Amino acid sequence: MRDRRRRGKRFLPQFLTAGNGRLMTMLVLSLAGLVLAFVLLLRFASPVSTGEQLTYTQFHQLSAAKRVQTAAFHDVDHRITGTYLNTDTGRAVSYWTAYPSSDAETPALITQLTDANVAVTIDAQTDKQIAHFVVTYVLPLVMLANLFALIFIGAQASGGAIGGLSEFSGIGGGRGGKPDENQRVTFADVAGAETAVQELAEIEEYLRDPERFAALGAKPPKGVLMFGPPGCGKTLMARAVAGQAGVPFFSISGAEFVESLVGVGAARVRDLFRQVRKVAPAIVFIDEIDAAGRRRGGVHGGQEEREQTLNQLLIEMDGFDPTEGLVVIGATNRPDILDPALLRPGRFDRQVTVEPPDLDGRVQILNLYARKRPMENDVDLLTVAKRTPGFTGADLANVINESALLAVREGHVTISRLNVDEAVQRVLTGPRRKGHLLSDEERRRAAYHEVGHVLVATMTGRLHEVPRVTIVAHGRNLGATVGRGWAERTLITRSELIAELVTVMAGTAAEEIVFGDASTGADADLERATQVATLMVGRYGMGKRLGKVHLLKIDGSEFLGGELVPTELVDGDLLGQLHQEVRELLDDADARAGAMLREHRVFLDTIVQRLLDQETLDGPELAPLLEPLRPVDGNGALPLSQSATVNTSVQAKP
Repeated sequence: MRDRRRRGKRFLPQFLTAGNGRLMTMLVLSLAGLVLAFVLLLRFASPVSTGEQLTYTQFHQLSAAKRVQTAAFHDVDHRITGTYLNTDTGRAVSYWTAYPSSDAETPALITQLTDANVAVTIDAQTDKQIAHFVVTYVLPLVMLANLFALIFIGAQASGGAIGGLSEFSGIGGGRGGKPDENQRVTFADVAGAETAVQELAEIEEYLRDPERFAALGAKPPKGVLMFGPPGCGKTLMARAVAGQAGVPFFSISGAEFVESLVGVGAARVRDLFRQVRKVAPAIVFIDEIDAAGRRRGGVHGGQEEREQTLNQLLIEMDGFDPTEGLVVIGATNRPDILDPALLRPGRFDRQVTVEPPDLDGRVQILNLYARKRPMENDVDLLTVAKRTPGFTGADLANVINESALLAVREGHVTISRLNVDEAVQRVLTGPRRKGHLLSDEERRRAAYHEVGHVLVATMTGRLHEVPRVTIVAHGRNLGATVGRGWAERTLITRSELIAELVTVMAGTAAEEIVFGDASTGADADLERATQVATLMVGRYGMGKRLGKVHLLKIDGSEFLGGELVPTELVDGDLLGQLHQEVRELLDDADARAGAMLREHRVFLDTIVQRLLDQETLDGPELAPLLEPLRPVDGNGALPLSQSATVNTSVQAKP
């Protein structure tokens, strides 16, 4: 019964949509016909030009010599046509000439020709007068009206600014006003986000079985706000809720509500909820909701159109009963700029943070995307997950897809471990640079730089997984250490951050020890080290002189990498002290890294020589070489006084 009512409700907008299509076709055909008619009439209305062209002076000379035989005056064209006598051949020659449109001169000219016994006729050209009027006034107006009608109907079909003013246009005729009919997605297609799925599963249960909630008097949330970094699967999870519950899914972007015409956004919001109520239960998904739900007011004032749109959205969310089976899901990367009225209970009741997956989540995501692809037995997705800390679901999907593309490029029928390793490197630093050959000096410098990172990370206890080191150029990098990453922890101690600083500075320290100076390859390391040291002093209160004080804040969304800016309490002198302490932390880290590498130069040279020979060293090849350097106490950073106890049995090659 519900399906019949739902089909009946959909009939009218479908009929109008189909009617708009036929009308657009008719308008296009009529516009083409009008253009053709314009060209033909313009050709018909062009002045006559048969015979020899004479200047007005030549025509007067022939007339004075009584050689003009006939003269026909064309009133609209302002031209004279006829024949004159050619004295050389004795034959009549056709001619045409333009004459002035002066009402005073034309009668005098006709009298002159009549006195010379010339047969004069007058052609009023009534048909051309009508054609000129149609071409000049009628057809342009009709063509403009046709063109505006075509734009108006097209805006209705695509949800444009004009279409949003009518009941079934804008949202109703575009993507947002009809259910998304893409391939059905369920929770089986979502991995690595158990917490978010658990929060959304309650919405799915309500949409599928509302009587169970009604029996206990439980009201489900009207709205769910999901926020997190880009690529973590917010849209996928919203679509999975609708697919799991088997209800229509309406998807629209917040930017589509905001137009230059005042009132259009509010009209679109009303139109959207009117359409969704007809097919409820349903889910409305508003992506990038911050575009329409930005905080009102402010120092520079609010945009009237944006505020009207937000006000209408608030009214619509207040106006529907949760028992209608209508749930609004919003997604944003900028929860910090949303209007507080959106976040109060009764609107977006529930807020779900979607974060990058942890190790287990990455393994699940990789398995999800790899299950339909032919993988060789040597592909270990757990190892891939360990080498990709911080990767989002979109990044991991890209890794598997790049692996498949590389296998196709090489003519393979299965995806190998080498394809997956190369795909990880491509996603991290870019594709392998073809035709770029490093000199021997550059290769040695890149090798010492990367191995320096690995050795110090091992000695400081920060190397929880043996990495893959390569000196094959990718993107803008001459070398890379994949999977050097730190343990995925929520709380990090000061000693662990110091150990990370020492590890990051180890690449430059290795270059200075071996070659006597650093190179431009330290750019990314210095950026990372400066960022960590600044956070330690300015945000976490880990500075020795400045102490436990909060000096810096994030300007913008943390999910989009907001910049660190001083708080209102920081003056120039305090900022100078902060910079000085950051400098001291970096100098100290550089000195500690250099001391460790000098103490264990034999390990550095041995592994570098192996890397120069093979260009890439994987974890299993590195593990035996690094094992003697691991801290004996296992408590993190290895004090320099303990470095003498490390076994140095590995000898460098000559």
